[in-house]
Amino acid sequence: MAYPEGLLSENEQVIVHSHPHFKMLIWPVFWLIVTVGAGAWLLTLVGGVTAGWGQVAEIAIGVVGIVLICWLFLAPLIRWRTTHFIVTTDRLITREGVFKRVGIDIPMSRINSVQFEHGLVDRIFGCGTLVVESASHEPLRFDDIPRVERVHTVIYREVNDNPYDDFSGEDARRSRGRS
Repeated sequence: MAYPEGLLSENEQVIVHSHPHFKMLIWPVFWLIVTVGAGAWLLTLVGGVTAGWGQVAEIAIGVVGIVLICWLFLAPLIRWRTTHFIVTTDRLITREGVFKRVGIDIPMSRINSVQFEHGLVDRIFGCGTLVVESASHEPLRFDDIPRVERVHTVIYREVNDNPYDDFSGEDARRSRGRS
């Protein structure tokens, strides 16, 4: 889903728009599989119970299963889907949340330094943590950024106003209309 053009300023273009890396969904998917498996196993055990208590047990297992799936799988999935990390020609933007939206906008001119970190697991998955230090705030950490080294380079070059190759491989000067 592209960032809404109506929310961009004049001549501002989106360079990077991503959600956190899908690795943050590994545990929620694991818990979905465990919950469904445990629920199916418990339902087979309850199948031999007398009719009255068997139905009560089946309903209780179903209710607990639905609550666990909502809490352990659906909530993290929605959190992942509603978290956006955007780099434009003018600013760095983050948006997250459904009921309570939280956003941060950092103008490129206010960014002092940009760093990235990624351990072995992050390197395997191709993601990492981006650390941005702006003029008036403590460093901000953005976890699970896909292709963090590339995003780091894009931000660094945008802050220093150098031409670079964007994610589609086009020359940014040409795509932004500079000569």
